[in-house]
Amino acid sequence: MSSLQKLQEGNKRFASGKPVHPDETLKRLRELKGGQHPFAVVVSCSDSRVPAELVFDQGLGDIFSIRTAGNVMGDYELGSIEYAVEHLDCKLIVVMGHKSCGAVKAFVDTKGNYDQEDHIKKIVEYIGNEKEENDLVKANKLSMDNAVNANVLHGVNFLKNAEPILKENYEQKKITIIGAVYDIETGKVTFEKIK
Repeated sequence: MSSLQKLQEGNKRFASGKPVHPDETLKRLRELKGGQHPFAVVVSCSDSRVPAELVFDQGLGDIFSIRTAGNVMGDYELGSIEYAVEHLDCKLIVVMGHKSCGAVKAFVDTKGNYDQEDHIKKIVEYIGNEKEENDLVKANKLSMDNAVNANVLHGVNFLKNAEPILKENYEQKKITIIGAVYDIETGKVTFEKIK
């Protein structure tokens, strides 16, 4: 079974209300003491309703999880993903946005003109600077669903072009980078089809 299939099957179990909660024991944790070998990297939102391990019904050591509000990425996140690819041999990277994302909503509601002087402003500005979001604004197609999809598409494009490690590995077909959207109402994750 491929890494993507493992995620898809796990999400089916989760969304149907029949998760098996694999490898969530202290015994499993002790088995991992000597090292980790996750089969996928999941970049997702830090929203408490979006824990990748639960959404994909995976256990300890299965997913290398990167979480930030609005699944925005900078140097620290890139370094973490590069580590997973270079040192943990992860072949699959999933950028997973989600419906009802508060960070994306802040962008949509303010059309990028968030006027609070706090650190949340940096997240809204990041989303507002995404080419994919700007294309929506220019085309007068800004909506929550479109903005979430554009945010995921931006993350995928960003990683595919992140030099030197990710771009090179992606172009040589050593890694797969795909997008996904998680519906917090149904629990279902839809892969790719993000345009």
